[in-house]
Amino acid sequence: MVRNGGRLLVECLIALGATKSFGVPGESYLAVLNALHDTAGRLDYVLCRNEGGAAFMASAYGKLTGSPGICFVTRGPGATNAAIGVHTAMQDSCPMILFVGQVGTDMKGREAFQELDYRAVFGTLAKWAVEIDDVARLPEIIARAWTTALAGRPGPVVVALPEDMLSTVTDVAPLDGPATLFEPAPAGAAVAAARTALAQAQRPLLLIGGANWSAEGRAALQAFAEGSDIPVVAAFRYQDQFDNHSPVFVGEAGVGMAPHVKALIREADVILAVNVRFGEMTTDGYTLLSVPAPRQRLIHVHASDREIGKVYVPALGIVAGPNAFAGALAPVVGKWGDWRRTARAAYEASFEAPAQPSPVDMVAVSAWLRDTLPDDVILTNGAGNFTVWPNKFFRFGRRARLLAPQSGAMGYGLPAAIAAKVAFPGRTVVCFAGDGDFQMNCQELGTAMQAGAQPIVLVLNNGVYGTIRAHQERAYPARVSGTTLENPDFVGLARAYGFHAEHVRSTADFADAFGRALASPTGAVLELAISAEALTPRQTLSQMRDAALASQKAHA
Repeated sequence: MVRNGGRLLVECLIALGATKSFGVPGESYLAVLNALHDTAGRLDYVLCRNEGGAAFMASAYGKLTGSPGICFVTRGPGATNAAIGVHTAMQDSCPMILFVGQVGTDMKGREAFQELDYRAVFGTLAKWAVEIDDVARLPEIIARAWTTALAGRPGPVVVALPEDMLSTVTDVAPLDGPATLFEPAPAGAAVAAARTALAQAQRPLLLIGGANWSAEGRAALQAFAEGSDIPVVAAFRYQDQFDNHSPVFVGEAGVGMAPHVKALIREADVILAVNVRFGEMTTDGYTLLSVPAPRQRLIHVHASDREIGKVYVPALGIVAGPNAFAGALAPVVGKWGDWRRTARAAYEASFEAPAQPSPVDMVAVSAWLRDTLPDDVILTNGAGNFTVWPNKFFRFGRRARLLAPQSGAMGYGLPAAIAAKVAFPGRTVVCFAGDGDFQMNCQELGTAMQAGAQPIVLVLNNGVYGTIRAHQERAYPARVSGTTLENPDFVGLARAYGFHAEHVRSTADFADAFGRALASPTGAVLELAISAEALTPRQTLSQMRDAALASQKAHA
């Protein structure tokens, strides 16, 4: 059968198992759009409003489902807009493939309209960047892109598509299915060495990360941790990968790290780190473990050999998939029960915070949501001080999920929530967004409306860029510059996009408003009145300012 490159590409993706894609149209890949015209129900195209939102959706879809999120954007501006999603997918270690239109091969190198060198632009952002230069090789490249996105440490792949490669006709057959990938299994001697090191510990700690866990792998890891009575800490924004209700779960190592978590990592004598990319947030700026040789005895398990020893030299480095490794573990016995119990008590106490000086008190709202949301809820957020509520004041059970960017990208939460509703229409999806964060991608409400993928969005409106204001008050107290926002009517905006929307002006009004949001068939946006004073759960803006002014005076 003869077909053009655009149709060949789409047929290959369907054969590999892709069912959803996200994008913004462009003339550079019209042949692909034409092929997608005939694939409704097999490979759907979710029409987005900005390439950054589309790439965030693909990144979040990959993180949530474990299958590469597919994104189509046009060349030049479309590609550079989408770069934020590629960066986020890389830091999140989640599978994604970004397809980018490109000028025809006969124009390359002339700085033609919107031309970019995609290998150069995305070479340090993506796991792999490639350009098609022969339509006959298209199935080969697509198969490699799919496998590369999934294997080892998952991540994003960028594939550039010259226009003539999509319009050229070929009789090359499409793929007939994906490769079957098995995780690397640990050697028996490696597992035995890890168990011996843990058994000799006085203060062992299990540190887990990564999104590529299976249900079986997570269950096996939990059985090991509970059977061994070892405390478990989740890496930055991966607390949904371990049942927070388990007595061994003791918190998350991330932004605003709780003091007891810092102490656990610092004071542990043996750390078993499984599926962890040692980033700045998980290590408190690389201070909790010394670089390059930690004082703690580190056992680092990762599917990618490039992660082991990248920052820290481990006592034991084990190249193995997280699920395969967890399945090979058997419990160990030691005298560290008090260590674990003390840590769990500190975790339980971390949910306690004073009433907030705000019309809507997020301590009370978070407690209500913990008790009310279904056990398979999906929470999403972008970046800002407001993320403390879904990240530190919610307990994720075995079925709940968190979509939050390790890259700290503002504007991620709403696109991620839309992607979650595309993937799982029947599940409750709640996006937390600050007023600044929401306005990074609020136009994607149109995507949600058109796709029928409308989540519940909580806009915490305090009129400031909260994270930056907090740093500003600590470094330059009482010198406010560039951090105060004048906002539109978010309720009116949401209603214009077909959402149920309302203002929530007091804590007492929240429960009923959320009930109406849950009942709405068109999703909902609830604008919550938050005082700028309530920047953090345990310190007000005025207290930050006064402490900084006092410190300046003392050092004058």
